[in-house]
Amino acid sequence: MNKVLILVNITGLIIGISYGLHGPILPVFAKNVIGATYSELGLIGLTNFIPYMFIPLFVGILLDRINNGYLLAVGAAMNSASIYLLSIAQSVPEIMGFRVITGIAHAFFWPPCESIISNESSEKNRVRNISWFTMFFVIGFMVGPLLGTLFLESLDITYRILFQIAAFILAAGIITSLLASRKSVRNHHEGFSFSSIKQMKKFPEVIILLIFCTSSFGIILTIFPAFLNDRGMTASDILLLYFVFGISRVGSLALAGKFARYTSQTLIAGTIAVSIGLAISIYAESIIGFGIALVLMGFGFSIFFPLTLEIILSKTRKAISGKIIGAYETIFGMGWAIGPTMGGPISQSFGNEMPYVLFCIIGIGVAVFAIISRKKLEPQRVLN
Repeated sequence: MNKVLILVNITGLIIGISYGLHGPILPVFAKNVIGATYSELGLIGLTNFIPYMFIPLFVGILLDRINNGYLLAVGAAMNSASIYLLSIAQSVPEIMGFRVITGIAHAFFWPPCESIISNESSEKNRVRNISWFTMFFVIGFMVGPLLGTLFLESLDITYRILFQIAAFILAAGIITSLLASRKSVRNHHEGFSFSSIKQMKKFPEVIILLIFCTSSFGIILTIFPAFLNDRGMTASDILLLYFVFGISRVGSLALAGKFARYTSQTLIAGTIAVSIGLAISIYAESIIGFGIALVLMGFGFSIFFPLTLEIILSKTRKAISGKIIGAYETIFGMGWAIGPTMGGPISQSFGNEMPYVLFCIIGIGVAVFAIISRKKLEPQRVLN
């Protein structure tokens, strides 16, 4: 692994730790300290993800024109500031405003990392390298909750101080991003154009799977912690459960290279795993039950990313890969926005378990669709 990939992976690890340290506890903070309802939790999640529906398109254009390491450093700086601001939030609108900044910042973090990795990889090792980057991020997201548990229980700090610590940790990502920028070289310089984004229309099967996966994922990130709290899980229990969630994701990503040999079958299995995990969540009453559900969903959510991205990149000209990555990430943003938008009001109006019932049913339908469309869920194989 070359130095650029190492620096990008370290950046992903740092940002993952920060996200894991504050992310799972934010819904609990908003509900118990600020007094947010489930509908307001959905709105907080929506404001976080709405920028990701649009900003990646513009970042994707910049990826083919500006040093990707600089864009990554901008994302790390904005992210650190937005998380620090959470520590002074006093109302739901303030939290929503700060999460908008986080959503914009994330669009300057993830697509540049993907672009750097794609440019530094051959077609044969691209899935592995993207999986390793995601795995480093998830390892950080897994370690973060453990640190949060330590801070909350052993040091008896407040949620607000926890957000400040997360912000300072994330700021270290600015340094590794700038180091990566010294070695990151732009390979092509096409003009500004949105025409290449139309390439995504060639992958309707991938888009359907992604929207289901990211919508479900959005609920697990924004609504599920509060649901766990209502089911009797303490803040430390929730952080421990997201640590288990991280273990499942890391294990899946470590094996992504092998799973790539059976892309369509793995995507079908991932969809089924998410659906089963959602079903278990409806009836679980203990930390073990919720742990099993999160292990299944961790596998499904994580394996989708490298395999679906490879399907698209393998059938796309490298000259427009930056724009395609931006369009691909926009699909993620759409799903992440749909999940909280639906999940919050549904929880508020029909019971806090209803979002998981609905998405479980949708998941079964998507799994059937994936089985029917499995031939189109394979990448263009590289010939030896």
